[in-house]
Amino acid sequence: MKKLVVLWTDGNKVSVENMIFMYTLNAKKKGWWEEVELIIWGAATELAASDEHIQELIKQMIQAGVNVRACKACAENLDKVQELESLGIEVLYIGQPFTEHLKDPETKVITL
Repeated sequence: MKKLVVLWTDGNKVSVENMIFMYTLNAKKKGWWEEVELIIWGAATELAASDEHIQELIKQMIQAGVNVRACKACAENLDKVQELESLGIEVLYIGQPFTEHLKDPETKVITL
């Protein structure tokens, strides 16, 4: 397996800081996976768009080479597209790309 996709849907800040982001960032920085992608979907959209500390952590991941994407439908529903894009997050309709990840034998997907 070469690629890890982390689907972040949880709006719990403690879980985000102490598991999701910690593992995702280290997976990239330490070379545990060749490619690491974080997908922001659902309740995570609100937290990513509104919490400054979480935003700083997202920027660190992007700088480390993690591909950070967000569900455009969620961002539109919550009126958060601009906030996410201003962080350097790719905001797109994510259903088809996520399905491709699930079908790809070279990709592991974890949902948190």
